[in-house]
Amino acid sequence: MVKCSIFASPWWLNATAGEGNWGLCEVKENGKTVASMPWVIKNRFGLKTISHPSLTQTLGPWLADPPSGTKYAKRLAREKDLMEALIDQLPHYQVFRQNFAPEIANWLPFYWRGFQQTTRYTYRLSDLSDSQVIWSVFQESTRREIRKAEKQGVTVERSSDIDAFLDVNELTFLRQGMKLPYTRAYVKRLFAACEQNNAGAIFLARGRDGRVHAGNLLVWNRYCAYYLMGGGDPEVRNSGATSLAMWEAIQFAASVSQIFDFEGSMIEPVERFFRGFGAVQTPYFSLTHVRSKRVAMALGLRSTLGALLR
Repeated sequence: MVKCSIFASPWWLNATAGEGNWGLCEVKENGKTVASMPWVIKNRFGLKTISHPSLTQTLGPWLADPPSGTKYAKRLAREKDLMEALIDQLPHYQVFRQNFAPEIANWLPFYWRGFQQTTRYTYRLSDLSDSQVIWSVFQESTRREIRKAEKQGVTVERSSDIDAFLDVNELTFLRQGMKLPYTRAYVKRLFAACEQNNAGAIFLARGRDGRVHAGNLLVWNRYCAYYLMGGGDPEVRNSGATSLAMWEAIQFAASVSQIFDFEGSMIEPVERFFRGFGAVQTPYFSLTHVRSKRVAMALGLRSTLGALLR
C-alpha cells in the first residue's frame, strides 16, 4: 500500500488550487518516481508564497520506501539526497509554509537548508478492521452521546446533499461569530471532484422530524480517510448527533480505507472531542522558510501586531 495522502492527488490539486496553479517536484530512478512534492504558489501581501489550498491539511514530500533490507544509516542518507533534490526543484518563492504528512518523520534535510519547524498534532485511528475494538476505545462520555442520539431517534444517512451540509456547517461558524472561511462554490467544486473520483461522502444526522442536527464530510483514498469538515445546529447541539455522525463516518471509512484521520485541531475543545473517540495523538511537522531577513522581520512584526490587537 502506497502511503500517500489524498491531498497530493492531481485531481485534488486541480479542484482546490485550479489547473495550472500548482506543480510537482519529482525525482525518478530507473524511470520510476521515488520522491515527489507538490507546490502551490499564492500571492499573499505581495509575496510569492508556497502554501496550501484551502481545506488541504498537508502537502510536503512523499518518499518511496527503500529496498527491503536497507540499513538505517543508508536509509537516512537516501532521504537526505531525495529531499535535497526536491528542495532544489522548488520554484522561486519568498515565503514557504507547508504542513508535512505525519508519515514524514525526518525533516533534518530541510533544517540544513534554513527551514524552521513547528510540531502540530492530529488524531488517528490506525486500525479500522474491527468496529467492536474501535467502539471499546471510545471514552464513556462519547459512547453515551451516541446512545443518547439513537434513543432520541436520530439517524445518519450517507448523502450527496452538499447544500444541506453547508447549511449546518455554516451554523457552526455563525455560532462563533465567524464567516465561512471558504465559499460555497469552492466546497461544491471540491466535493464534485471527490464524488467523481469515488473519494468523498457526506453523512447527515437527522432527527425524527427530518431536521439536520449535524453532518460531516469525509474524503479518502485506500490508505487513509480524513474528516475534512463538519458542523452542527446549535439549537439541537445536545442531541448527541455530532458524535453519532462521526461514528457512522468511521464505520464507513473501514470499508474504503485503513486509517481514520480526524484532521486534528490545535483548538482545545475540538481536540477534546476528537480524543474522546480513542484516537491516538499523532505529530506532524509544519515547516516555514523565509528567504529574506527583511521579509522575515516584516512578517514577525505583522504577527506581533496581530497578537496585540486580538
